[in-house]
Amino acid sequence: MSIDGSEDTRKTPGDFYSKAFSRNIGLLSKKEQDTLKKSKIAIAGLGGVGGNYCLSMVRTGLGNFSIADFDSFEVANINRQAGAEVDTFGRAKCEVMAEKILAVNPHAEVEKFSKGINEDNMDEFLQEVDVVLDGLDFFAIKERLLLFRKAREKGIFAITSPPVGFGAALLVFDPKGMSFEDYFDIQAGMEEKEMLFRFGIGLTPSFIQRAYFRPDSIDLSGKKTPSLSIGTQMCSALVSCEVVKIVLDKKIRAVPCSTHFDPYVQKYRKIYLPWGNRNPKQLFKRWVIKKILKNSGKI
Repeated sequence: MSIDGSEDTRKTPGDFYSKAFSRNIGLLSKKEQDTLKKSKIAIAGLGGVGGNYCLSMVRTGLGNFSIADFDSFEVANINRQAGAEVDTFGRAKCEVMAEKILAVNPHAEVEKFSKGINEDNMDEFLQEVDVVLDGLDFFAIKERLLLFRKAREKGIFAITSPPVGFGAALLVFDPKGMSFEDYFDIQAGMEEKEMLFRFGIGLTPSFIQRAYFRPDSIDLSGKKTPSLSIGTQMCSALVSCEVVKIVLDKKIRAVPCSTHFDPYVQKYRKIYLPWGNRNPKQLFKRWVIKKILKNSGKI
């Protein structure tokens, strides 16, 4: 093999794949690894969590990708986004992350949607997809509703995982289980701010970060939330593991169950939340937090 590895990359796709992901075997069987190779994931949004999903999934051996983002990298992305580097400022996130996927596995198949997701391209974006990953900006609630609704219609599992402080939450939506709208208690005609508020509350019912994360640090009016790379990488680990389990037809815990982990406070929670945001505990929490946000002028 040459020092730069170029001899290996010239191998046939099968030979390259077998050697590149040989260290996965033992934790995964050869048959399971082959299943991952043939599988396809769709990643909507390539920012803080979406870019990390790309890197984690391609290194796990996923062979087919559908990626979407209309934005370009900028300086403010440096603290948490996998593709944000001095040399990528001003470049389209879709192009950069496609290059990074192919730099790991040059034989991977990558479909790029550089205008993001919308009603016109959603069917193509989800074509032959096994699992959908939500990497959209927190405030892109209308696009998120479209994504989860279409995934459900097509019988595709969809995963969302918000970075919260130093930790992350994991919510899996089974197309035969509770819907996104039902879990978050979001109805048609609702104001966007109210949708975002209910989405945020439903993501973290355990709120194990309350020792250091204040609700008023989220500015719904200004559309700003604090985020760390530690949290986004935690999301990637949780989500990537769940993708493997779904693709390999393993048992999973779907909404109204969710998982929450924060290494800073060293807490792990498995939550079961009947009726989602309509649960009495959630209704009380919504009232308290909304009052805090209104008093701080953040809603």
